[in-house]
Amino acid sequence: MARALTDYREFGEWFRVKLEGPFVVGKVSRGRLTFPGYEHLQMEVAVQKIEPERYFCYTWHPYAVDPKADYSQETPTLVEFTLEKSVKGANWTLLKVTESGFDKIPSARRLEAFRMNENGWGQQLKNIENYVAERP
Repeated sequence: MARALTDYREFGEWFRVKLEGPFVVGKVSRGRLTFPGYEHLQMEVAVQKIEPERYFCYTWHPYAVDPKADYSQETPTLVEFTLEKSVKGANWTLLKVTESGFDKIPSARRLEAFRMNENGWGQQLKNIENYVAERP
C-alpha cells in the first residue's frame, strides 16, 4: 500500500496522472491527467513530507481546471495520506485521506473546489482500493 502512495508511477496508475518524475520532499511534481475528459489538465503538487510506510503529504490547488486562471497566488490546500494497521488483521491497512485549507481558497471558487474534491476523493479511494487489491 505504501508504494501505491509514494512511488510516482504507482500513484499515477490509480490517481490517473502521468507524473514526470519521482516524489521528492521540498520539490514540485507535475504530470498530465489521464482521466477521460481531463487529459488537457496538468496536476502539480508540492511534496511536503514522506514517512515511508506511514505518511505522505503534499500541497496543491484543488480543482484548478480553468486554463485561463492563475492559481499561483492562492494558498494551496494540504492533502495528507496516513496509513495505519487495521484491527481486522495483518493483511489489512487503514488509509486515511484528509484535505485541509479550503477556508483559505478565495470565496468565489471555494464551494465548487470543495464539492468537486469531495466527489473526486470518493472516486480516488475506490481507485486505490482496486489498485492495491490487484497487487500481491
